[in-house]
Amino acid sequence: MKKLIFKIINGQGIEKPSQRTSPKRKRVVPMWRRTKTILATAIFVIAVTSSMGTWAFKTGLMEKAFTTVKWAVINTSVDFGFTLDEILVTGRSKTNRKDLLKALGIVRGAPLLAYDFETAKKRVEHLPWVRNVRIERRLPQTLRVHLIERQPIAIWQNKGTFALVDEDGEVIANADVEQYSKLIQVVGADAPGRVGGLLELLATQPELKSQVLSAARIGGRRWDLRMENGIDVRLPEQDAPGALTRLAAFEIESGILGKDVKILDLRLPDRVIVRRAPKAVRKPAPRRSGAGLAQGAGQET
Repeated sequence: MKKLIFKIINGQGIEKPSQRTSPKRKRVVPMWRRTKTILATAIFVIAVTSSMGTWAFKTGLMEKAFTTVKWAVINTSVDFGFTLDEILVTGRSKTNRKDLLKALGIVRGAPLLAYDFETAKKRVEHLPWVRNVRIERRLPQTLRVHLIERQPIAIWQNKGTFALVDEDGEVIANADVEQYSKLIQVVGADAPGRVGGLLELLATQPELKSQVLSAARIGGRRWDLRMENGIDVRLPEQDAPGALTRLAAFEIESGILGKDVKILDLRLPDRVIVRRAPKAVRKPAPRRSGAGLAQGAGQET
């Protein structure tokens, strides 16, 4: 009689005949070692552990007794093999691997049922690049971690230092600014929280946006723009979109941004005030070197 060897390929069984061998007795797996039994027991253990916390609270059971029962259940889960063997991480691009593992605070072989998910979540979300995280247990031996990282949209210049700002207006601590030197630079105490609105404003005039090097927040009320050719554009507190529309039309009509101009003042609703540059030769402003705004930008109110 030919024995059948079962080979797994892409999840499907393919039977191959082998050489004739004497029949062997099939190994019997004990009920308590079977996968379905283990998983069913795990679900039961988790449910009991969760419900016991509520029951203990309502009945006034002593904390010490509850802790003893809880760890007895956890120790039983270890006997069933519910210990960490693998961590699956998705969404990680900028977060340091060692920092993430340290924040997760779990090592191989640790009991999964004893893991404090809420505390770990708070630690991970304190990492500079992490905006949000979801941590899930995949029994019997896997921890799954899904990161949502921050996306930098601007560089904030503040008292001689530079930091990245994300789409929520949050400052990303200890980030390498040089890698993002092409982002727009903003100045002002409240600039990080307002940069999203600024970019939405500039997006209404793409041709102008591509020429904006930096922006200074003036008095917490309005923006001054520094164009890449060194011209300062003063936007009004009210109807900034309308002012940019007028500037775009003026540029198409006269090419004003290519002329020898120092300031374009758009704060009055019915006109553009143009101030000529001094006759002395002015050095062009760098494209985006990460060196901050030129001196004197955004000084007037």
